[in-house]
Amino acid sequence: MLGASRTIFLGGILITLGHIALATPFGLSSLFVALFLIILGTGMLKPNISNMVGHLYSKDDSRRDTGFNIFVVGINMGSLIAPLIVGTVGQGVNYHLGFSLAAIGMIFALFAYWYGRLRHFPEIGREPSNPMDSKATRNFLITLTIVVIVAIIGFFLLYQASPANFINNFINVLSIIGIVVPIIYFVMMFTSKKVESDERRKLTAYIPLFLSAIVFWAIEEQSSTIIAVWGESRSNLDPTWFGITFHIDPSWYQLLNPLFIVLLSPIFVRLWNKLGERQPSTIVKFGLGLMLTGISYLIMTLPGLLNGTSGRASALWLVLMFAVQMAGELLVSPVGLSVSTKLAPVAFQSQMMAMWFLADSTSQAINAQITPLFKAATEVHFFAITGIIGIIVGIILLIVKKPILKLMGDVR
Repeated sequence: MLGASRTIFLGGILITLGHIALATPFGLSSLFVALFLIILGTGMLKPNISNMVGHLYSKDDSRRDTGFNIFVVGINMGSLIAPLIVGTVGQGVNYHLGFSLAAIGMIFALFAYWYGRLRHFPEIGREPSNPMDSKATRNFLITLTIVVIVAIIGFFLLYQASPANFINNFINVLSIIGIVVPIIYFVMMFTSKKVESDERRKLTAYIPLFLSAIVFWAIEEQSSTIIAVWGESRSNLDPTWFGITFHIDPSWYQLLNPLFIVLLSPIFVRLWNKLGERQPSTIVKFGLGLMLTGISYLIMTLPGLLNGTSGRASALWLVLMFAVQMAGELLVSPVGLSVSTKLAPVAFQSQMMAMWFLADSTSQAINAQITPLFKAATEVHFFAITGIIGIIVGIILLIVKKPILKLMGDVR
């Protein structure tokens, strides 16, 4: 309705208001309001800003993957800086002040975005790619209102039914939603009269990429759960290197993800620019990325295999794991963003970007069910099985490359 550009700005405002709510000392009430605002704002911002990046390049421009690599670097620069500033202030002073800094950062970002857009690409994302008439707009708003009301009522009914099991039940409901919503999206696009037959073929080609992305994100997103637990309970937090003893805060491990993205991205940008039209296809990049991601988890089996799972292991295992996994991410994440814009039906460009992020949501739904399986006794088996699954999915993609590329048509 608003066009991608205005939707991004509105989403940024909602995220800012969410952080302002977190900065207020009103307990759980402000927390739930903040989460609602941040979730809604993120849903408006993330798919649309990715869609706008895609519009900076024509569909056959070999620089598109490079552009998304640069975009991902920007995201991870924020992921690298934010914990150092906001986290340090939150732990050292108080979290309300930390969230205040996040809100101030968002305000500066909104000004930078608005000024930069007007100066460099004022026409991109200005109008909606699939504008709705007044009747469709009214129906959308009515449906949205009903969904929000039902969600709020369901939230309270779920709590009233079993307060003791509310968290587990809520997670299970979210898991179901995370799996069902992408299916509904695919059905909606496949059955739409606005989608041409050639676009349906490309949508069909997108399905194996979407499923592969779910596997990738299911592994990658465990860095904030299983890997975080391993870092705190199994890694040596007081290592001695070169005769000097260091103390490692377990939260610092979360900096390795964005750090390696920032360090490795220039290598991939240079590589794709140098190869130009000769660079590997999207399918090959996905396959190799998944295999690297699987290998990163096989690396995590080594501490347990070599020294058992009862003691502490070197923090360097995590460093090596993240280095390999982030190389895999750079073959999947920016490439996935890029191919989502290439394969998107004209009438569903922003929705297709939402589909890419729904792959992450679906992976989180799966993780919510499998994370409890990770224990000291199952550590080696968990990492081994998960890693092997990633490698197998990557190999399968490489095997079925030709039929997928045929469905993709002129998209590589």
